[in-house]
Amino acid sequence: MSLDPREYQARDGLLQGRIVLITGASDGIGKALALRAAKLGAQVILHGRNSEKLEAVYDEIIADKSALQPSIACMDLATADSAAYTSLANSIETEFGHLDGLVHNAGILGDRMTLEQYDAAVFQRVLHVNLTAAFALTQVCLPLLKLSSDPSIIFTSSGVGRKGRAFWGAYSISKFGTEAMMQILADEQSHSGMRVNCINPGAVKTNMRLEAYPAEDRDKLKEPGDILASYLYLLGPDSGTTTGQSIDAQ
Repeated sequence: MSLDPREYQARDGLLQGRIVLITGASDGIGKALALRAAKLGAQVILHGRNSEKLEAVYDEIIADKSALQPSIACMDLATADSAAYTSLANSIETEFGHLDGLVHNAGILGDRMTLEQYDAAVFQRVLHVNLTAAFALTQVCLPLLKLSSDPSIIFTSSGVGRKGRAFWGAYSISKFGTEAMMQILADEQSHSGMRVNCINPGAVKTNMRLEAYPAEDRDKLKEPGDILASYLYLLGPDSGTTTGQSIDAQ
């Protein structure tokens, strides 16, 4: 990397003409990134499981008359089957012909307790939403990304995806798996020009953070819109050949 992605300054029109799918775009970091990417010229595909929240983000984007009209992809990663993923990919191909960016932002926390006490069904659900769903969506989108001249995939990692800590259970394990998936895919695509990276957002004022740390002082946390520099760097052309990296957003 030629510069610190955390210090990256996105120029006007950075993502002009780029088709970007963002999962978990109805709230938090996903929403903030969708709004910013649209402002920088991207054609954003908003994914989430709550249609009302997605429509609210849609309305915010089109309120900016200079932004392109986004698309909405409402799908629950916890229950979606292979046909749902294929249908989403087919819809993107029909409407846009290709995909330039895929940001895996959606995720769930699960329980904060010891592995000894962890409920197996909850464990399975967390791994499915955070890891298996990201794999399935990436797999169906790869042919569309390969049609781009400058494709980029961003997975969401965590500090507990690099070093396990007590009581982080399935969430931590899912993020270790995410780091591995990123590294494997980056290596497999190393000669294709596709960039595949992870971003660890750090402590951000989101609903998931509140769920994990209900007693902390939220006024000391960064807002989602404050930690987007690394995302924009990796989605745009200035990241060059940066791939296989796990980057801290803060």
